[in-house]
Amino acid sequence: MGRRARRPGESGGPRVERSGRVWRVRSLEAARGVLRARGETRQAGFTAEYVPKGWLKHHPILMSDGPLHDEQRSKVARFFAPAVVAERYGEAMAASADALLSRADAAGGVRLDDLALLYSVEVTSRIVGLTESSVPRMARRLVTFFRQPPFDITQPNLGRTPQQWARAAANGLLPIARFYAADVRPAIRRRRRAPADDIVSHLIGEGYTDLDILVECVTYGTAGMVTTREFITMAAWHLLADDGLRERFRAAGVRERYAILNEIIRLEPVVGHLYRRASAAFEITDAGRRWRVEEGDLVDVCVRDTNADERAVGEDALDVRPGRPLPSGVNEAVLTFGDGAHRCPGQPLAIAETEVLLTRLLDREPRIVAEPALGWDDLVAGYTLRGFELSFGRPAREASGEG
Repeated sequence: MGRRARRPGESGGPRVERSGRVWRVRSLEAARGVLRARGETRQAGFTAEYVPKGWLKHHPILMSDGPLHDEQRSKVARFFAPAVVAERYGEAMAASADALLSRADAAGGVRLDDLALLYSVEVTSRIVGLTESSVPRMARRLVTFFRQPPFDITQPNLGRTPQQWARAAANGLLPIARFYAADVRPAIRRRRRAPADDIVSHLIGEGYTDLDILVECVTYGTAGMVTTREFITMAAWHLLADDGLRERFRAAGVRERYAILNEIIRLEPVVGHLYRRASAAFEITDAGRRWRVEEGDLVDVCVRDTNADERAVGEDALDVRPGRPLPSGVNEAVLTFGDGAHRCPGQPLAIAETEVLLTRLLDREPRIVAEPALGWDDLVAGYTLRGFELSFGRPAREASGEG
């Protein structure tokens, strides 16, 4: 079937390319070098350079660098370890998927992107500790935060006009205020009285202020909830459009299903670009060639291109082929979850929750009624999928073997 997410105007190019003070890296070898250049780069994606540092006691984990970032990551990594995901959250994921799909059964079908949002918010909110409010309402608040005017991270001031900045503030700050009042503050109050084994309790124990915790929850809401929604929808699209892949997925054990999902997300990374700002001069290398990046330059790691680098992943880079040979040390999702100090720890959770939901969904023999519309979001530099309508071939009792 090939790749579904193809952004207009983003047609590839040289493996390493410079335009003014912006570098675009499409080589896997060079990209891994950039993402591992710890002392020479800092986070520049997700508008990190525009987050005021003086307002926060603790800089957000997604946007911090150096020893502080390492310490933050080491302390939260336990919440996302594969064994922890399976043992602590497996039953909750299954229960959430079953409940949502049972309601869809009654309706005879579902808009999958809506269901995937509710599911990913419910699963991740348990891990984060945002359990004192309505999941559907929290999901709506998170979605409204993304209604932002476009921007270009390679341009000064993000390329926005003053009017666009004003609209961004209005569209962003009000939903965040509502998210704090309705979701984050009640969770903080509950965890101060009765700490639990979740991220909010951990942050309280580390001395984070309410504002610090809010920013972290926005981060997890973006990375753990909203982007997982897109991947669930994309993975289902691939499986439903490819009879052979779908049957292989249904017949496989959990480990092979994970391999199929990692291969799909390699081909269809939700976050398409990772940005780093050079804090010191360093060299980019690829196949024996070298380029010098100067302090202050912006490096754009083009993830869709690096993940399809034929020198690294093979000539069939745009095919879904689980178990493909990869260079030593390269994750099977390649750079979808990043690399180096800012590698996303949420891969085991994203793959596990997708496998749980899609295994149950496919048991209902869904049929595509309307394919999703592909869109793009500047904040995460990735795709969106909306309007994926499915009908079910069998009712729940038949799909589960009852009756």
